[in-house]
Amino acid sequence: MIRYVVLLNFTDQGIRNVKQSVERAKAFKAVADRMGAHLKDIYWTQGPYDVVLTMEVPNEETCMSLLLSLGSLGNVRSQTLRAFSIEEMGRILAKMP
Repeated sequence: MIRYVVLLNFTDQGIRNVKQSVERAKAFKAVADRMGAHLKDIYWTQGPYDVVLTMEVPNEETCMSLLLSLGSLGNVRSQTLRAFSIEEMGRILAKMP
């Protein structure tokens, strides 16, 4: 599985409907599950981002499809970061000349 950290900001629509954000997150998790992805953590945060989530997906296409689906609802905008575990980073560094 490929790991991602996703940084989310509410749109104007999303903040107007912020009271539904927990239900929207549950619905997103259900969609992710159906697509073979695993939403590991979700946090509502203070600071420059409103929500931070971590997820594992089987491939990049699933990640893209899932986040495009989320964005198309109009409640959030996302920035996506590919994340590497300590084991993955060790293998990456071992390949360096």
